Amino acid sequence: MEIRIDGKAALITGGSQGLGKGMAHRFVEAGADIAILARNPQQLEKAKAELEASGPGKIVNISCDLLDPIATEEAFNLAENELGKIDILINNAGTSKAGPFLEITDEEWQNDFELKLFAAIRLCRLALPAMKKKKWGRIINVLNIGAKAPSANGAPTAVTRAAGLALTKVLANT
Repeated sequence: MEIRIDGKAALITGGSQGLGKGMAHRFVEAGADIAILARNPQQLEKAKAELEASGPGKIVNISCDLLDPIATEEAFNLAENELGKIDILINNAGTSKAGPFLEITDEEWQNDFELKLFAAIRLCRLALPAMKKKKWGRIINVLNIGAKAPSANGAPTAVTRAAGLALTKVLANT
């Protein structure tokens, strides 16, 4: 089945490698313009070069540390200015950190929540007003099975992904 999203613009966090880059490939192939966000400028350049072979869409790469609220807002605004709009937001940033509960430091908890939950909240707040005004938009929060069925050593990722699941349900009713 072929799905076309010509004329749509997507912002994908964690878009320079892994699942994010895979989604970016599919979006470009389906006709979308995209902005990929990640921390590593070299990885972004490499990903952009690979993505340019996937289709004719515009590809913008933006280096951004989503742990920084100001940098996150600046990156969103840059993506929106470069693409003209954001129709689809994919919150995909984050790694899977897992370990025994008693061994996880406050700093590890804080970083996981900042990257996986608060960055998504901030980006949703930036994207939603225009989506509501246009009466069209999509927000995809990438989670994992730990959000619903956490393992004993699944923290902090299982906890932050479960919070992301709750965020997704709240947004569905917005």
